[in-house]
Parts: sequence; C-alpha cells; structure tokens
Amino acid sequence: MTYKNLGIVIPVYNEGDNILNTIEKINTDIKTPNEIHIIYDFDEDNTLPLLKKFIDDNNLKNIKLIKNYYGRGALNAIKTGMESFQEGAILVMMADLSDELSIVDKMFNKLNEGYDLVAASRYSKGGKQIGGPFLKSFLSKISGISLHYLTGIPTKDPTNSFKLYTKKVLNSLQIESNGGFEIGLEIFVKAYLHGFKITEIPTIWQDRIAGKSNFKLWKWLPKYLKWYLFAVKGKLFGVKKNLKN
Repeated sequence: MTYKNLGIVIPVYNEGDNILNTIEKINTDIKTPNEIHIIYDFDEDNTLPLLKKFIDDNNLKNIKLIKNYYGRGALNAIKTGMESFQEGAILVMMADLSDELSIVDKMFNKLNEGYDLVAASRYSKGGKQIGGPFLKSFLSKISGISLHYLTGIPTKDPTNSFKLYTKKVLNSLQIESNGGFEIGLEIFVKAYLHGFKITEIPTIWQDRIAGKSNFKLWKWLPKYLKWYLFAVKGKLFGVKKNLKN
C-alpha cells in the first residue's frame, strides 16, 4: 500500500499557550499532506478559542476539533483521535512543542518502505532528551533500553508517545489500557509480538517551555510496568493475544 496523506492526532488540555505555535511548526516542518485532529476534553479548554479564531481567520479545512467521546483523559483522547481517521497513516504527537516535527516526513517515508509502525527514539544513536523531570527520564530510558535487549523490540524508546501508526495496526489490536500515555507502549508491544514490521528514527525531545504537563508518573507507572512485563512474557513464552480477529 502506498500512503499519500498523514493524519495527525493531538490531544490537548489547556494548551492555549502552545497550540498556535504548534500548528505553525507543523506547517513549517511537515511537508507531507496532512489533516490535523485536535482532541479536547471539555468545552472550556483554553486551547479552543484561539484555535477556532485561527481556523476561521485562515479558512483552514485541514484542522478539525473533536471532543473526546470516551471520557476525559489522555488515553481516551488518543483513542478518540485514532478512531477519527478511517484509514491511512496516523501520527500521535503532543501540543507542547516537545516533539521534533522535522523527522515526520522521514517517518512517513518509512511506511512506504513497508513498515507498519515507526517510533521516534530519544535513546538510539543520534537521539537526545533535553530537560524534563529526572526520575521520569531515568525510568523511561532504563525501561526502554532494557526492554530492547531483553526482547529484541526494534527501538530503545517504546514509551515515547511520538509514534506513527498505520491504520492496519490499530484496527488489528484490542486496546486494554485504562490509564494514560501507556497506550503507546501497549500498541507497540502488541504490534511487535504479532509480527508487524517496526522501525525507529532518532529524535531530539525538548521539555515544554509553556503550560503544565499532565503526565502522572506515580499513577501511571504500574500500567507501564504491566506492558513491560507483557512484552517480556510474550517474547519468552510466545504469548500472542488480543487481536480483534
């Protein structure tokens, strides 16, 4: 299959300080034709007024505002966004300007080379992380690198939410996550265990300079651990389950 267009999913929670700069960065750095779906939890989100005015003033047709229909939270916003596209390639990114958007076209090209999932990796050669809470960064790096060597997964950064998926992968897997951003790790692990073709591209991640992060380390850590252990068990004992068909 040849992919020509990119679907971009951006979950937001009061990202009024960042959203217009994020849209500008997308337009500057991503040359692949794209449609952007902004997923929000509540009508009072301060992201919306600025974005609605920007869309109207510029008569933009490729940006859609979609209310999270699974219930509040990052996980449900990402699920809503993934389901809002019927086919093609889907990129999940954040609205805080932390992701290196200049690599997206390279990620997209990998799909047309036959890959089903492309991970942006902070911990592979050429990758880097700038800023961010030390403990969160340390746990992410240790878990990613150790999982790579224990199971052979083709990335050292499976916990990074910045990933590009084919709709084929998303339609094939049953999502069980019920916490937050661990959904990206779950999808990656299951896609790997089920034999989808996966690769990584190094990325430079920078901590946000405006707004407040909603990452809940201690609340979500056990949920990340669940999928870490699932990957190890799956590799050692050949566990393959939770396909939709």
